Amino acid sequence: MKTIKKNLLFFPLLDLSAFFFWGLLLFKYWATGELNRLIHPNYFLLVFIASIVLLIISALKVLQIYLRYYRRKTYMRSDNQNSILLLPKGWGSSILIIVAVFGLVTEPMILNSQSAMQRGLVDSLPPVTLQLQSFGAGTKPEERTIIEWVRTLHVYPEPDTYKGQKADVTGFVVHLDSLPEDYVYLSRFIITCCAVDAYPVGIPVKLPESRENYPPDTWLRVEGEMMTQTLPPLATTITNTQREVRHLVLNASDVEVVPTPDDPYGY
Repeated sequence: MKTIKKNLLFFPLLDLSAFFFWGLLLFKYWATGELNRLIHPNYFLLVFIASIVLLIISALKVLQIYLRYYRRKTYMRSDNQNSILLLPKGWGSSILIIVAVFGLVTEPMILNSQSAMQRGLVDSLPPVTLQLQSFGAGTKPEERTIIEWVRTLHVYPEPDTYKGQKADVTGFVVHLDSLPEDYVYLSRFIITCCAVDAYPVGIPVKLPESRENYPPDTWLRVEGEMMTQTLPPLATTITNTQREVRHLVLNASDVEVVPTPDDPYGY
């Protein structure tokens, strides 16, 4: 009889564990701030609520199992016994548990320069991105982030307008073969929903030394002045056979290596 009990308990406990581990995983992402690497902040509250709901469901499952298998004199077979399943019984819950445990013991990776090259660098904003409502609104040039510079350029794309303006921006390094050896592309990802749909934007930076001193994915804080230079097209989706064009370039006067920020994406 005890063997029958154990067999009947196995699959309900497996389902319970899947709810519990996924609730725990979502709560861990919310509590540790790792959600910053995965989704837009607008969805943080939704993830937190989902984690609590899953943990409550797992607690109710414990109560259900207790009532069904220890307080009743007769045992009932699983409700899915006669249903049609895409996977063998227990496989779905097992896969969910494995994925959740993997997420619990690892940290989400941040999108890097390789991701930027694969997704295609752009020097303008896609139509889905929030645009500036007005040009020249109060922000000082030296207080703009990389994303604000790109948005400003998108509104008024004449590079000469910004010549001589101070800039102080932070981003990660991308090496482009089309740029000279003392140039890097300083980039950040814009996330509109989740990391899957994030895309990179940035500006070229002229360094006071070779870019070999700053490997790809190094996070830099760069201060300097804006200038214009004639360079090849920056977008990796454009063939290098196209003619060179003038770009807004940050002429760096001070370059500092900084740690990867807790919130690495822009919105």
